[in-house]
Amino acid sequence: MSSRDNPLWLQLWRDRRTDFHQKSVNHYLARFWPDLARPQGSRVFVPLCGKSLDMIWLAEQGHHVIGVELSPVAVRAFFRENRLQPSRRRLGDFTLWEHGRIAILCGDYFALDKADLGQIDTVYDRAALTALPEDIRRLYVAHLRRIVPANAGVFLLTIEDAEEDLPLEQALGVDEELSALYSEGFEISLEHVESVFEADPQAPKQPPKRAEYKVYRLSGRAAG
Repeated sequence: MSSRDNPLWLQLWRDRRTDFHQKSVNHYLARFWPDLARPQGSRVFVPLCGKSLDMIWLAEQGHHVIGVELSPVAVRAFFRENRLQPSRRRLGDFTLWEHGRIAILCGDYFALDKADLGQIDTVYDRAALTALPEDIRRLYVAHLRRIVPANAGVFLLTIEDAEEDLPLEQALGVDEELSALYSEGFEISLEHVESVFEADPQAPKQPPKRAEYKVYRLSGRAAG
């Protein structure tokens, strides 16, 4: 989330305009995460986490989960709706909320540094990248590489619009923008693609459009 978008994001949460929030655990996470074979006790970073129930699921698998979220409304709602009683304390530019295996740093993603996060084994990104404006995504990835270890992996879920004139092999392959953003620091493996025809809630009279739900596994590598 860039600083220019911060007021809009905060206002969406204050106004409860949060249709993007999934009300159940993402089924691609539950289906494909076990293939990573991450040991219990691994530390998982969830950027732009909102009040995602995926954090609950990851903690139930025995992982230590650390999210970052700009909106205090979202963070407060996460703990309240899941009937958790967190502790709170200041940590640099952030407020750290903690309960059990789950911690959320409330503040700006771009203000994070390595010391705030500590050791991270895996990054879980469910549409955090694609939620950002296109001109901010490169900054998002560059900052991610600065704050997590070079060998940390990324479990990345995306939703990509499939343009009608896009060749099928291209639509079902690694997204060109994603390859450009991540290939310098990661080996990219496309694990799963699922085509879904969905109606646009903003234009209900329009015919459904095809979207590609993709599951990526990115293996970090050291520079050079």
